[in-house]
Amino acid sequence: MSQPIHQPYNSPKRLVRSDDDAWLGGVCGGIAQYTGVDANLIRLLVAIGALFSFGTLVVAYIVAWVLMPKE
Repeated sequence: MSQPIHQPYNSPKRLVRSDDDAWLGGVCGGIAQYTGVDANLIRLLVAIGALFSFGTLVVAYIVAWVLMPKE
């Protein structure tokens, strides 16, 4: 009987700003890669949220832009 092949452990997912899928800072692209959701849907939700939150989500986006490491 042969020994089973050991697969290396997958590294944990990291939330990083996207280099490939970036319009402004890559925050929405990074969130899309992390969650597996289309980046345009994330951008649409952020834009709608920014309108209804009276700019609070814009501040959160800027904070994420500063705090999230680049890919």
